[in-house]
Amino acid sequence: MGRTGSQKIKNLLCFALPGVAIFLLVVIVPFLYGFYLTFTDWNGVAQTKNLVGFANYAETFRDKEFWTSMLLTLKYVFFSVLLVNGIAFLLAYLLTNGIKGQNFLRTGFFTPNLVGGVVLGFIWQFIFSKVLVNFGKSMGWEIFRKSWLSDPDKAFWTLVIVTVWQLSGYMMIIYIAGFTGLSTDVLEAASIDGATGVAKMRHIILPLMVPSFVICIFLTLSRAFMVYDINLTLTGGEPYGSTILVAMHVYNKAFTSRNYGVGQAEALFLFILVACISGIQIYAGKKKEVEA
Repeated sequence: MGRTGSQKIKNLLCFALPGVAIFLLVVIVPFLYGFYLTFTDWNGVAQTKNLVGFANYAETFRDKEFWTSMLLTLKYVFFSVLLVNGIAFLLAYLLTNGIKGQNFLRTGFFTPNLVGGVVLGFIWQFIFSKVLVNFGKSMGWEIFRKSWLSDPDKAFWTLVIVTVWQLSGYMMIIYIAGFTGLSTDVLEAASIDGATGVAKMRHIILPLMVPSFVICIFLTLSRAFMVYDINLTLTGGEPYGSTILVAMHVYNKAFTSRNYGVGQAEALFLFILVACISGIQIYAGKKKEVEA
């Protein structure tokens, strides 16, 4: 018995300890160090770090640019989550009904997620600046005659379009897994009872797909709030700073303005906001899952 217990401890130390150590070094320690920096005036270069109390947090609440970028990010997150999950759910539904070539289509829709955000940004920058402009001029379509990236209103929607194009295929795979896990007996029984396609979708499929919705919405929320690469390479925050999302603002505050204390305080606020929204979303989703 003692030998078995010691063997379990050895296995635990052998397999779990490296993972725990890496998690502590890569996640916990940097987080705690960043939290410490929120109470200092460090600029990233100086050898000394002077404690300033809660001055950086007060500066965060006075930073109008931070709150402007936060409101823009909330708008971006809302449309991204709505469109990504709506399109992904529709694609998954269509590609689990036995249509011809569905495996090829699944691969095609998933492929954009394999391309890095930096590369995607440059590809779509070329599309919006060159391809669509030339197409609009040749076809006489006024909407494409001028690059969307030079229009403060349309530039925002380019971010949403690229995000939807990148993430929809990834979320589609999760929804497909949910659809394939549905009980065929329940669906067949509903059909025998005369249930229409709309009725089955509303009363059977949607309630049973709640676990997939919880996962996909959580992943989309977290990725949309933290997006930086696409923002950097597609619009660069332009034109006139109209597309600076909160992650880019935090980066600029810390590394461009060399105000690490305020940048870390704003990053901590963003972390708390994302954690609260994600927690509420997961709690509400799990509650619906139980009811379903």
